[in-house]
Amino acid sequence: MRDLCSTRRPKFGTYVIEFDTPGMGHLCKAAGCDFVIVDMEHSGFTYDQLKRMLAHYRAAEVPVIVNTPVHDYDMIARACDMGADAIQPSKVGSAEEARAIIQHMRYPPEGHRGIALGIAHDRYRPGPVAEKLRTANREVVFFPKIETPDGVEDVDAIAALPDVAGIWIGHFDLSVGMGIPAQFDHPDYRAAMKRVTSACAREGISLGRIADNPAIGQALNRAGFDFLCFSGDSWLLHDGLQQGINALRVACRPKKHKATRVGTQKGLGTGSSRR
Repeated sequence: MRDLCSTRRPKFGTYVIEFDTPGMGHLCKAAGCDFVIVDMEHSGFTYDQLKRMLAHYRAAEVPVIVNTPVHDYDMIARACDMGADAIQPSKVGSAEEARAIIQHMRYPPEGHRGIALGIAHDRYRPGPVAEKLRTANREVVFFPKIETPDGVEDVDAIAALPDVAGIWIGHFDLSVGMGIPAQFDHPDYRAAMKRVTSACAREGISLGRIADNPAIGQALNRAGFDFLCFSGDSWLLHDGLQQGINALRVACRPKKHKATRVGTQKGLGTGSSRR
């Protein structure tokens, strides 16, 4: 994940909000995903599920951004211990909040994360303690989610923090918080996006958002977004299944036949026919 954040070339992934299956990591890898986001805010996934999912994605060599619903130590540090490659807390509204989250993510002296080694995050391997702490502090990425007017207001200070590798935009929540639900062409929303993209460009950090379709993704990339999350597992299944079922309904629609006159044949009664 740190390598992905080191360039501005476009990175493509998807959102996982519904399916906890052993094959998801390999499916995403085979489909060409550079990363996935595992949602802990809306999905109902438990800690146990998250730990298992992270192991499966790691086996497939797909980096995982874990979207957390809260900013508290328990959620943040536990996700790190389970092996999250990046933490994406929802509704980060200020640089002060961002600094507190960074403290939860980092081992001393950079933070106050409790130390447990030889577990999931370091692949259960032994090794020098000081080196393990430095590696974890360097490699686990902080990708705060800006989705409130307060977050946009303080985005310059948030983006300037040394531990911020990128900004993620929660576009629906942001538009609702601004009082313009889903009005992404509204001048106020466009101004907010301009402020965020300018902050990220100035600091040389990544910028990400969900793209419902390739056309939206192309427009976002031109605007400065380099992390593009193509839809999500439940929506992709719905859209693909609906498209296929609708096509089948059309293809299998009964054809209308012209009426034919049935003649009298020897040995058959009038009006009979042979199949």
